[in-house]
Amino acid sequence: MIPPAPPESSDELLHRLQRFHADYFPLHQQRFQDLVAQGQHPKTLFIGCSDSRLVPYLLTGAGPGELFIVRNVGALVPPFDGSHGLHGTMAGIEFAVLMLHVKSIIVCGHSHCGAIRTAYEGAPEEAKALQNWLRLVDEALLPVQPCPEALLRTEQRSVVLQLERLMDYPMVRREVEAGRLKLHGWHYVIEEGEVHVFDVQRGDFVPASRSTHSGTGPFTPHVEHLNE
Repeated sequence: MIPPAPPESSDELLHRLQRFHADYFPLHQQRFQDLVAQGQHPKTLFIGCSDSRLVPYLLTGAGPGELFIVRNVGALVPPFDGSHGLHGTMAGIEFAVLMLHVKSIIVCGHSHCGAIRTAYEGAPEEAKALQNWLRLVDEALLPVQPCPEALLRTEQRSVVLQLERLMDYPMVRREVEAGRLKLHGWHYVIEEGEVHVFDVQRGDFVPASRSTHSGTGPFTPHVEHLNE
């Protein structure tokens, strides 16, 4: 006698876990085993907003083992001086640069960012940590009412601000100036499916579909002089 099938669960998260194990993993099992045996060697640190509409693997076409990802509200970088106390983002940057020796760091903001809007309008009184965290955006805010254009410009200004803060991390600056590390500023426009990359020479963001590079950070490129 064939036993009855187990009743279908209404737990969608469980369904997704089961589909991963049954459908995806068998197709990529060797890749995962290699990543365990050989360790991870990602070339890119991706610092992105926690927004659910921002999916790093979709944007970059990366697979397992290719991205070291740090996400937080607003894709913000705390100052290296530790003035914001212990923070996982700072630890992630240090781990990526000093332990994994990544070649690129991407800071990726996006359109319709709730963190940027909240920085203008204020967080709920109960959200003490969020209020403190969003002070990291203050320098990017504009002295205007938060209209759509102002929000978009602030999102982009915030990306550049985080790149500038990265250069205050000694290990980042050292690797950048030695030519071993590149910084990239991205602004993902969700409704267009287009990432705009920061071009330091132009001082503006350029659609990736029309850009000649994947973004350059706000710093003077290191130039080696052969006669020195």
